[in-house]
Amino acid sequence: MKKPRHRVTDHAVLRYLERVQGIDIEAVRRELGARIDTACEGFEGMCAVNIEGISFRLSQNGNVTTCFERNRPEKGRSGPPRKRDIE
Repeated sequence: MKKPRHRVTDHAVLRYLERVQGIDIEAVRRELGARIDTACEGFEGMCAVNIEGISFRLSQNGNVTTCFERNRPEKGRSGPPRKRDIE
């Protein structure tokens, strides 16, 4: 597929999923937040949490910043796994 001339922002994709595809983005956000809260219970200062093969990265203030499949290296990451990436 040819690269589009116009870049589609994350905001536009979210609005498309919400308004055209009918996905309740806020419900997805609440569900993910609740699952991450449960997985983090009893632990402070975590930088990531793994749920069903998906790794969610957490910022220092507790925001979830990204997620990726655990068995696949992050995009742009090469070389051997870092110690913190190994359980």
